[in-house]
Amino acid sequence: MNYEQALDKLTKYGQQHLLHFYGELNEEQKQMLLSQIEATDFEVLSSMDATHKMERGKIAPLAAMQLPEIEKKKEEFRRTGLDAIRADKVGAVLLAGGMGTRLGSDAPKGVYNIGVTKDLYIFECLIHNLLQVTTQAEHMIYLYVMTSDKNHDQTVAFFKEHQYFGYPQDHIFFFMQEMAPAVDHNGKVYLEEKGKIATSPNGNGGWFVSMARSGILDQIRKTGIEWLNVFAVDNVLQKIADPVFVGACIEEQCNVGAKVVAKANPDEKVGVMCLEDGKPSIIEYYELTEEMRQEKNDRGEYAYNYGVILNYLFRVSELERTMSHKLPHHKVEKKIAHIDETGTKVNPQEPNGYKFEQLVLDMIHDMDKCLPFEVVREHEFAPIKNKEGVDSVDTARALLVQNGIQI
Repeated sequence: MNYEQALDKLTKYGQQHLLHFYGELNEEQKQMLLSQIEATDFEVLSSMDATHKMERGKIAPLAAMQLPEIEKKKEEFRRTGLDAIRADKVGAVLLAGGMGTRLGSDAPKGVYNIGVTKDLYIFECLIHNLLQVTTQAEHMIYLYVMTSDKNHDQTVAFFKEHQYFGYPQDHIFFFMQEMAPAVDHNGKVYLEEKGKIATSPNGNGGWFVSMARSGILDQIRKTGIEWLNVFAVDNVLQKIADPVFVGACIEEQCNVGAKVVAKANPDEKVGVMCLEDGKPSIIEYYELTEEMRQEKNDRGEYAYNYGVILNYLFRVSELERTMSHKLPHHKVEKKIAHIDETGTKVNPQEPNGYKFEQLVLDMIHDMDKCLPFEVVREHEFAPIKNKEGVDSVDTARALLVQNGIQI
């Protein structure tokens, strides 16, 4: 893309100011800015006209497959899941685009060392969990690692430096999450630097679009993968490509499955599975009314009792169908660092604009049948979100030790 083409594109969206400092850039910086303008999807700016808060449909409970029922059918589910893995029908997608900022680190979150008596990295824990399944199946599973423009090179170099923690290199693929422009309250896109547009990751629902546009979907089709287990980087205890979970989703003929844990109490701050206008969805804890939090089912159990842990199994054919129409972008008010019209850097103390995100709940809501699948919290849920306190490095370490893992 040359300058004139970039100007034409920006004019269409009223964003010509992004070339304000073009004359001050060197040739390399100019080319980088033009390339970024070419790659940026400014159509997301149409979400500026949407209501700031999502309009929700009619919410109703969605029953989970609970531990007693799972236990009864466990071996049947396991056999079905292992058969699918051995037939190369199951892949795994690690969402690892974030940084360890809240842990006091400026490195990718997955490289954080949680060891006490030895080095033990978050990425290492996850690979260890996946290797437990591949050992059981005696078959390797393709792993797709989603990075971001902020941590891609560091992440790839880290895996290489540690010999992929024993995982075969030819079964790991890296791809970058797409970014969306960040805007002020009037819809004008910010500049992060004179030659760089301010952007943010396109949300936890943007992973499949990012995967498709990176070319990796072609490899998935060629391999014949029918199911993708998507999981977040920060839960070091989670089972990945769990044969029992995979088998249950196949046996129940679902298009998506979601691992869930029983809430510690009705007020726990976790999103829960639900039905929205008769289709599966997720409702955030702050959207639950007091009446909904206390509602009981016919067994006397809390109706909205199962929190999601960001571990999902999607049918690939259904994911491809969702690409035939764009998932909505949600605008989220944030503090956005940028430069002003004089080129001076600004680090706002209050929210000064919007970022645009696609959400996994919209992917789930686009599908007809979802299986909430209960797992034991103490065995599969050790999130690392904070350096101290709740869901911290310390609580994750304690849970790892409780599960017999040396740290």
